[in-house]
Amino acid sequence: MQGTLRTLRTIQWAMLGSVLVYAAVGEFLGSKARAANPSLSYFFTTAGVAIVGAIFVVRRTLVLRSAEELVSHPDDSLTLNHWKSGYIATYALCEALALFGLVLQCTGCSLLQSAPYYVASFILLFFFGPRQPASA
Repeated sequence: MQGTLRTLRTIQWAMLGSVLVYAAVGEFLGSKARAANPSLSYFFTTAGVAIVGAIFVVRRTLVLRSAEELVSHPDDSLTLNHWKSGYIATYALCEALALFGLVLQCTGCSLLQSAPYYVASFILLFFFGPRQPASA
């Protein structure tokens, strides 16, 4: 369990750092003034809301259910893998939000317009840090 927690924390911190890198790269690559496509912005906003919903569904179905099982059966490797996979899927979905911000910046949006994607990604990644399953 401790090795899995360490691995998940490493993944979490690496992805938190990558969000900051995406913002810097987007500012560097997207610095050329271009007209932003508003329909792309609307699409990413809708997809972003759907992804946030999917994050909570994945957490509820994989992470929280597996954590409940791990409290009573901590040696179950299948449940541990589901728990780990749930966290990784959660982090990947959070990272997708930051990638939306990067794409928007590269297509002509300003940092101010892309910032909500970066901030949401960073906050969700930070908030959903791995916690060892414990009985309530």
